Amino acid sequence: MKKKVLIWILAVLLLLSMVGCAAGTANTTTDKYAGMEPAAAAESAAAETKDTTSLSDIIRVPFGYLLDWLYTVTNNYGLALILFSLIVKLVLLPMSVKSKKSMLKMSRLSPQVKALEAKYGDDKQKYQLAVQQMYKEEGVSMGGGCLWSFIPLIILLPLYYVIREPITYMMHNSRSISEAIVAFMQASGVNLGKNAYYAQLAAAGHIGEFMDDLKALAVTANANLQAMNFQFLGIDLSGIPSIKFWECEGWGEIGLFLIPVVSAGLQAASMWISQKMNNQVATNADGEQDAEAAKTANQTNMTMMLMMPLMSLWIGFSMPAAISIYWIAQAVFGAVQDYFLTKHYRKVYEEEDAVRQELAAKRRAEEAEKERQRALRREQNPDGITDNVSKKKIRQQEKEAAEKAARDYEAKKNPVPESEVKKPLSGDPERPYCRGRAYDPSHYGRKRAAESDAEQTKE
Repeated sequence: MKKKVLIWILAVLLLLSMVGCAAGTANTTTDKYAGMEPAAAAESAAAETKDTTSLSDIIRVPFGYLLDWLYTVTNNYGLALILFSLIVKLVLLPMSVKSKKSMLKMSRLSPQVKALEAKYGDDKQKYQLAVQQMYKEEGVSMGGGCLWSFIPLIILLPLYYVIREPITYMMHNSRSISEAIVAFMQASGVNLGKNAYYAQLAAAGHIGEFMDDLKALAVTANANLQAMNFQFLGIDLSGIPSIKFWECEGWGEIGLFLIPVVSAGLQAASMWISQKMNNQVATNADGEQDAEAAKTANQTNMTMMLMMPLMSLWIGFSMPAAISIYWIAQAVFGAVQDYFLTKHYRKVYEEEDAVRQELAAKRRAEEAEKERQRALRREQNPDGITDNVSKKKIRQQEKEAAEKAARDYEAKKNPVPESEVKKPLSGDPERPYCRGRAYDPSHYGRKRAAESDAEQTKE
């Protein structure tokens, strides 16, 4: 949970840095070249601008080419952004699948996690080790589900620069030429807004009006120029929505206000639906649904479910509406993707749960039978007197009894003559080796001496 919070905090800081950059120049007016000759303003701006290439251009430039190609094919800026979002989703599909599996497994194991928490109580160290061991055995990455979902936010940053500077990245011009075009339009009296950070975006919408004039200038003669239309459903996507909805006039301004609201609402709805679907796989060790664990998981993730919509709402009113269109498309495509992935893996998990439930039912039946047998024995022996003879001893007694019966049978069948019966030394058949008071150790010696004397007398 701590890893998830940390990742989302980093995401917020990333996006806030974008807002901060814009806010840092929000009060900077674009009237630097006002009153100058357009050609002179263009040459001055080109001379003052260095054509540098940053490391981030490695990502921004390909994004610019892709968005430019989509715009050329569709001839619609909003539709181009939607298709761009779809391509991003398709490229990241393998990562999304891995993230979804990890999230579903974590939801699935939430009852077991709750059981471990109850087992170890205040011993947090043993609890954490037990949870980690269980996740390791189940192939769950504790930060994997959230980490992969962080990638679209990383993609948003270079896309933001592509949207903000279309003359540089979509038309593929150097920074000096881009600034020259902006200065030319400013000097020509075009209103580029008060935020210089988005001056290039505003200027891109007027290139069609000054195409011939820009081609005639030496500094912009070799520039790649393209007439761009940022209208989408009657809304200018290059504009920044105003939170003062009561001042909105006409559909253009009202629609501009609604875009961030719709974006935040879709983010909240998609995350809520995803969470509900994830919790449906939460089962205990016997494969049975655990509503209590799902409820606890909902409470734990409530913060995360609120963070994204609020962040989306804030950014929507701080940046051009084109960013929110991308967010809306991401939310819609993400919800569709999440639905089908969850449906697929739920089917897989339901089959596993069916096996677990069958084994649990068999185990319960065996325990019930054992308890029935114990109850029957208690009923037959209410005094609690039990025979403690082991099975091994019982088998030995049975063996000895069988051997004695065999000897007795053999003795009856083949009796031994009395003459062959050896008398015991003690004279007592029952006590053959007894040494009582009648025992005389020299008995046999005297007997032999007497027999010898008798033989001599006969002679």
